[in-house]
Amino acid sequence: MTEHGTGRVTLITGASRGIGLAIAAQQAALGDTVIGLSRRAPEGDFPGDYYTADLADAAETTDVLRRIAERHRIDRLVNNAGFFVPTRVEDTTLADFDAQIAVNLRAPLQCAQAFLPGMRERRYGRIVNISTRATLGRVKRTAYAAAKLGIIGFTRVWAREVARDGVTVNAVAPGATATELFESNMPPGSEEYERVIAGIPMGRMGRPEEIAAAVGFFLSDGASYVTGQTLYVCGGGSIG
Repeated sequence: MTEHGTGRVTLITGASRGIGLAIAAQQAALGDTVIGLSRRAPEGDFPGDYYTADLADAAETTDVLRRIAERHRIDRLVNNAGFFVPTRVEDTTLADFDAQIAVNLRAPLQCAQAFLPGMRERRYGRIVNISTRATLGRVKRTAYAAAKLGIIGFTRVWAREVARDGVTVNAVAPGATATELFESNMPPGSEEYERVIAGIPMGRMGRPEEIAAAVGFFLSDGASYVTGQTLYVCGGGSIG
């Protein structure tokens, strides 16, 4: 198939809303061909092709990645899809733990395995993994923090493995960001919401566009000498 714009093709998982949709809009505006992937299609317009699959299902994920690879040459991959179930350690069920590991950790591995060979062959590629500030410690995040800390481990290991192949691998770790997912778990005005805001030095939530800007740097040609890094975009929350 013939691609357009920059000639770069960017796949974003979890692109139907929030941070993922902001990244998609940003990269499309820069001229990338954008491909979206998530469990549900966006409710409104999307600036590119869209595929749906339940990333918690390994077989379904394998199938959709095969179809995408057959139709598109993926140059840039943003592993953004994720979710969390806010429970304390004693209340974390094994089912919830397995589901969060599947979406937040196993699916990014499958995505990398699907598209890294092509990137290495072409000697160009960008992978950006979305982690979280919660890896530094936050209550009710046992499974989520474990998975997202694993994402940082992936980032450092993959970066070393492909450093001489023209491929960079970096991570962005957002703090509290005003997305539907976050606010459904912690509604604005709730005690927990106010406690989170009080712990952010800037005293406010982040915006999806602010996270997208950090991702955009790692995807850009200007970041060609940066790999294996994790950038916290958290209003200062990572400094304690």
